[in-house]
Amino acid sequence: MMAKDKFHDAVKNGLIKEGWIITDDPLYLVFGGVDLYVDLGAEKVIAAQKENQKIAVEIKSFLSYSVITDFHQAVGQVMNYRLVMQQKEPERILYLAVPADVYKTFFQLEFTRLAIQNYQLNIIVYDIEQEAILQWEN
Repeated sequence: MMAKDKFHDAVKNGLIKEGWIITDDPLYLVFGGVDLYVDLGAEKVIAAQKENQKIAVEIKSFLSYSVITDFHQAVGQVMNYRLVMQQKEPERILYLAVPADVYKTFFQLEFTRLAIQNYQLNIIVYDIEQEAILQWEN
């Protein structure tokens, strides 16, 4: 199993504050001879609709020397997780969690916006200090 991201608990606590129930930490997926670990699995009951909403969250800190290398790795992981989740847990929506400072800079570049749109990435923006979710982008 991979080590938890540096900001794992900040995102987890932010989700809990928003009423999400953490069901898997990590979410373990097995398919086609490969074991995968998505950082978090969570669900939230929507009382008005009486149906469960399930998500999986891959948390990234973007702390290396190269933000583009971190982005390449994150997109690769998300695409592989999505592939397996379509087979094993198609009702679960996959999100990539990114820190607010990286979202406000690198994630606003034309290249990054095009990649997010083209790859249909769902993004969660989180605040490290407040351990809070600031934005959901579908």
